[in-house]
Amino acid sequence: MSVLIANNLGKWFGAEQIFEAVSFQVARGDKIALVGVNGAGKSTLMKIIAGIDSSSEGSLHRSRGLRVTYQAQEATFAADSTLEREAHAAFAALSSIEDEMRQLEVTIANPDDPQWEQAMERYGELQHRYEHAGGYEKEHRITRTIQGLGFTDAQWTQPIAQFSGGQRTRAALAIALLGDPDILLLDEPTNHLDMAALEWLEEFLRDWDGTLIVISHDRYFLDRVSNRTWEMEWGRLQDYAASYSKYQTIKAERMERLAKEFEAQQQQIAKTEEFIRRFKAGVRAREAKGRERRLNRFKEGWNSIHGHVKAIEGPQRRKELKFALQTNLRSGDVVLALDQLGVGYTNNGQTTTLLQFDELYVMRGERVALLGPNGSGKSTLLKTVVDQLKPLAGSFEVGANVQLGYYAQGHEGLEFSNTILDEVLRHNPQMGETRARTMLGNFLFTSDDVFKQIRDLSGGERSRVALSQLMLNGGNFLMLDEPTNHLDIQAREALEGVLNDFNGTLLFVSHDRYFIDAVADTLWLVNDDGSITRFPGNYSALAAQRENERRAAEAAALEAKRAAERQTKANKANPTPVPASAKRQLQNLEREIASLEQRKAALDAEIMQASIKQDSRKIGELGTQYAALENQLSDYYTRWEQLAEEVGA
Repeated sequence: MSVLIANNLGKWFGAEQIFEAVSFQVARGDKIALVGVNGAGKSTLMKIIAGIDSSSEGSLHRSRGLRVTYQAQEATFAADSTLEREAHAAFAALSSIEDEMRQLEVTIANPDDPQWEQAMERYGELQHRYEHAGGYEKEHRITRTIQGLGFTDAQWTQPIAQFSGGQRTRAALAIALLGDPDILLLDEPTNHLDMAALEWLEEFLRDWDGTLIVISHDRYFLDRVSNRTWEMEWGRLQDYAASYSKYQTIKAERMERLAKEFEAQQQQIAKTEEFIRRFKAGVRAREAKGRERRLNRFKEGWNSIHGHVKAIEGPQRRKELKFALQTNLRSGDVVLALDQLGVGYTNNGQTTTLLQFDELYVMRGERVALLGPNGSGKSTLLKTVVDQLKPLAGSFEVGANVQLGYYAQGHEGLEFSNTILDEVLRHNPQMGETRARTMLGNFLFTSDDVFKQIRDLSGGERSRVALSQLMLNGGNFLMLDEPTNHLDIQAREALEGVLNDFNGTLLFVSHDRYFIDAVADTLWLVNDDGSITRFPGNYSALAAQRENERRAAEAAALEAKRAAERQTKANKANPTPVPASAKRQLQNLEREIASLEQRKAALDAEIMQASIKQDSRKIGELGTQYAALENQLSDYYTRWEQLAEEVGA
């Protein structure tokens, strides 16, 4: 069943057409990846689907009562918002049911009330709705989601206004997930997520039974959550019933087939034009003119036999990012040596150590990916090696003939008041304007683009300027901090090719697992205690090892369980005498449990009376007693199970 139907959507911004003739149907449970280069119109289409924006032409139909949640790239919250408040606000519908149930409980507590029977019936309806909507699992869902996205207990009541940009994005994502809509629209949800949070989100979305449309440049993520791919390209939407990797294969085959068909068509047109040229003025002039008429009609998209027939258009090719990172300077065998190094920061006289490890080396030609949670010190380590920060302990040594090239995650090396052209010439004044503009063309900056100020550029454009400076540097040891951030998939693939052709050494930080697989041959894994473990291989090799370890642990646990069951059977077959003291303890414990259960029932009644009287102080006191009693009973039940097994009861 379709929950969303679009017919010939088009969008214009002034005289610029963003897209046209976009049609699609979305069924309940579809998981759709929306891909395309930056600026293709993906976010605009998403906002139209969400109802935030409207199309310039065409129509969009939603099924009745459809709940749609849109999570934008940039999150905004009220100044006094907290995670606690926003998380509970996501359950507004459940809260209204809870409020009505509390009100009805006052009537239900008095059987003599003339509205008692009506209240009981209504209470039953609300209870069923509440249970069906997951009301009794609400707190568990909130806890699982907030913790899964990497928030601590201390951040639960902290004003969101105090969060970093990445934390605010994660908070907005958590609220969107808790809302449990029919259609969830996510625009770049993987930005600012570390690998643990990424993996949690992937599992959540895979298990979630709602409909998902997601924009992301994280190819690994798209492969794991999508079963359908929409490609926005050249103002049109192409629908592929496949996950991202399969879509790439299908598209490549389609483009190859289209290119062959176009080439065959062009050859046929050339033959016809040659015939017309040769015979238009000769004895076969009538035939030649007839062919000319048919050819013109074909080019216009019409012929007398088939009606309107569109001539095959040649495959359109986007201009690709083209540059090279090469060095003529050969370094020593050891490019970087870290010895008892401690890195971190000092704030208001207080020192915080993030990473502390014994010895690590980067050897010539290695491609090392540094992996770890957000805030674990990865960027701090790179900044320490490039002398932007002082080490807190130990030392590091850059090897012989090593020339460093550094790519900063926040593009701090760029002068934001400069134009793109000025920034390149500042970095290499000997180039001259003509060479600089030619080089910038390879980074997709053409014509008047080069006169844009850095401060006015998008994140992707700034990334390309920073990459141009990295190329001009000519280093043989490149240290890259999240180089794929802000780059679209096409640019990421180009960067992967450049780095794989690079003849120097790499140390980079990234959360892009696809990129890590393509580039890295060694991983440095940040541990919980701030140490670093070296792993030979890429992310897929690490994931395979962890999966093997998980399966081995499960197999060991299963075998231990079976061994325990076999031992239990053996014990029952050959029982050992049970001490009389154990039997007496069991009997005494059972009497204690019965007494506590009676006290619990009495407390239930007292809490009900206090609720009727709306005595909040009494409810609080009784609630504290009730919680303590439940904890005591839980301990007694655990002890009873142990004694019962021992006695054989």
